[in-house]
Amino acid sequence: MTFKTLGYELADGIATVIINRPEKNNAISMEMRADFRALADELYGDDAVRVVVFTGTGKTFCVGADVATFETDWNTPVFRANTRLLTNFFNDLEALEKPLIAAINGTCVGGGLELALACDLRIAARSARFGLPENNRGLIPGIGGCSRLVKLVGFGRAKELVLTGEIISAEDAHRYGLVGRVVEDDALMTEARGLAERLGAKAPQALGIAKRVLQSCVSADLQTARTIESLGQSILIKTTDHREGVKAFREKRRPTFEGR
Repeated sequence: MTFKTLGYELADGIATVIINRPEKNNAISMEMRADFRALADELYGDDAVRVVVFTGTGKTFCVGADVATFETDWNTPVFRANTRLLTNFFNDLEALEKPLIAAINGTCVGGGLELALACDLRIAARSARFGLPENNRGLIPGIGGCSRLVKLVGFGRAKELVLTGEIISAEDAHRYGLVGRVVEDDALMTEARGLAERLGAKAPQALGIAKRVLQSCVSADLQTARTIESLGQSILIKTTDHREGVKAFREKRRPTFEGR
């Protein structure tokens, strides 16, 4: 699969997506939005993909929307239709029953941070910087930034980041709970690929259902959440991979999961 603004590599079940507009600090253009749509179809349709890693070219992960986007004299219905492309892509990532890792190699702000928030796990290079500066341009993080951020870091931290628009360090992002770990810059992709390999060796259906159950538990009441957990387990108990997992445990070997 080839894209105009994204690099794409698939090896050993790990799809690596590289945001590739270095001349614009990996800003999201209209062309990239179209590439994102095609990418979602690829990730959903290819069973060979078990884990996805997002990163950026050069020293930037993604700075969000290209400033040219905001220089257009939009009317509200057209702007909403345009924004829907990106909103749907982030929603599709969140719903994808495969683990998504954001390997954040540098500046990660605006829509770039909203992309990272749509991923399941976030690893940051020590030099990475984070922020939602939309308020500095008279806007808000409007493609999932507010809704995902508040669930990840809590109401107080989310208000601080959104209202001030300040840029924070990787260490502060880790302290806030925005990223799971911070590593040295030259170790970032090694760390991300190592994590991807560990996830790729697990049972795909179990990972997918775990992801969906956890997402449901964020907003469901306690009884509903427990019902969803039980239903998920009742599906997995009948899978070939579950039987292989038990057999491998008995035989004291690593299981070989096939996604069935």
